Amino acid sequence: MNLHELRRIIQENLPLYNLTMSRSRLASLFCLWFLFGCRSGVPPAEVVIRNGTIYTANSQQPKVEAVAATAGKIVFAGSAADAAAYVGSNTRIIDLHGNTAVPGFTDSHYHLTGVGERERTLNLESTKNTNLEDFLEKVKAAVAMKKPGEWVTGRGWIESEWPNPQFPTRWDLDKVAPDNPVFLTRADGHGSVANSLALKVAGVDRNTKNPEGGEIMRDPKTHEPNGMVLDKANALIEDKIPPETEEDRVRNLEAGIAKTLEQGWTTVQVPGGSFAEIEHLRKMYESGQTKLRIYYAVSGPGKEARKLLDQGAMIGLYGDRLTVRSIKLYMDGALGSKGAALLETYSDYNTKGFFVNKPEDLYPIVEEALKKGVQIMTHAIGDRANREILNIYEKAFAAVPADQRKVKEPRFRIEHAQVFDPDDLPRPAKLGVICSMQPSHAITDLHFAPSRLGMARLGGAYAWRTFIDSGVKVAGGSDAPVERGDPRIEFYDAVARKDLKGFSGEGWHPELKVTRDEALKMFTIWGAYASFEENIKGSLEPGKLADLTVFSKDIMTVPEMEILKADTVMTIVNGEVVYENKTR
Repeated sequence: MNLHELRRIIQENLPLYNLTMSRSRLASLFCLWFLFGCRSGVPPAEVVIRNGTIYTANSQQPKVEAVAATAGKIVFAGSAADAAAYVGSNTRIIDLHGNTAVPGFTDSHYHLTGVGERERTLNLESTKNTNLEDFLEKVKAAVAMKKPGEWVTGRGWIESEWPNPQFPTRWDLDKVAPDNPVFLTRADGHGSVANSLALKVAGVDRNTKNPEGGEIMRDPKTHEPNGMVLDKANALIEDKIPPETEEDRVRNLEAGIAKTLEQGWTTVQVPGGSFAEIEHLRKMYESGQTKLRIYYAVSGPGKEARKLLDQGAMIGLYGDRLTVRSIKLYMDGALGSKGAALLETYSDYNTKGFFVNKPEDLYPIVEEALKKGVQIMTHAIGDRANREILNIYEKAFAAVPADQRKVKEPRFRIEHAQVFDPDDLPRPAKLGVICSMQPSHAITDLHFAPSRLGMARLGGAYAWRTFIDSGVKVAGGSDAPVERGDPRIEFYDAVARKDLKGFSGEGWHPELKVTRDEALKMFTIWGAYASFEENIKGSLEPGKLADLTVFSKDIMTVPEMEILKADTVMTIVNGEVVYENKTR
């Protein structure tokens, strides 16, 4: 007999005890109630998670021995002894087997469809740390699987880690793909390389002008396109590639979600997409096909942003699994592909980068969003881009005072916030702007950033410590598929500020790394704050969602390099194990 059954019997029989129950039987029941019911005073939980190290990200109770949950929400977090009161005959026990659990990790900048597409197409991610020859061998193998004339597309290469860090060219690709148009996107998504046939199909030649917000890179001697296109110039070729089918898009989402849960993320924040994709996600939730929580921003400027501004936010759908309340804007390109907008010329290239959108085109959207309670998150990497978006935000905040806003605390964001002029470093905190940053970007970029920026500018680059000390809540992410999307790598990079081999070079500014408690907050409670969800997730305490990520090692205490060896053991969403590593 459990406590619930005992209470039911007492409640049912109290009114009738004179007729149907002896005094001695009633006294026995009350004795049982006193011994068991009064001691616990709680009904059994649906789930109890125990037998491991559990970090809560709750400063009032940083560690607990067990967590109990009912209906997907935490009802108890505390000692194993006290948790025993929540165990009934129907309670599911999730045994951690001595592993380490943390609040469900949130990736605050994660391109879900891109991750799925990477899983399903030519994945060039492994060409990191190799060379041009390895890159071309992978392309050659992919071409061999195609008929002449069929497109070969893929993503993930990054030349900055090659022994000779130069962009590949059309002529390199022509050697292995003379009869197939080839278009391969750099890991950052801002630059791509095409072969000669792809350029011909797209009609791109020496007379083609750069589109506004993009660049066709050229051979310095002949002025012929060399195959590299940046930012909005990508569309010149992308528009000629046969479009994906709706089935392809759904499969990309499915593959992306599966990979995401496998890596240990319980929530991802998608920076830019469409209502068509949102509709696919809604169908997946309605059918019970996915458990992942998604905070979604539509792309702007354009029809998607216009639709969200007109119809308003969608918050907490499908049991707090889907929220759409943000617009993603772009200020500039990427540092690696030399499209980030800088205040001064690049140290290794005669350009200051460029704005992808005109500031005067972005400001009206920002102001209207502020009035209507829609969050703005803006991609800004270079110091000029970060200054400009802060200027836009500051102007809008002044134009729309708090009493004229639908949401008084708008929590506008800068996505990446990679390079800041020292004068601008205090401004996000003063304006209440969130910096959504990806630790792995620093570790990838710092192999080439000294040559791109020069040493003097690196003090204001990837400045997590500076922002946190100023009062900014830094939301951590990966920018997958730009980076791998592995939470262990992001956590390690934040606390070590070294590459995956333990290397730290000149200009890496190790003083800007964060503590492990801060790194935990970056991927839990501060990520939740960045999506207005800190009251329902981000820490393990009663009333919040029962989302946990379980690692094979204690990432809060093991030596730095051991963090990278901490396998994801389980991913728990709503008190349900949605991924389990069967190899352990």
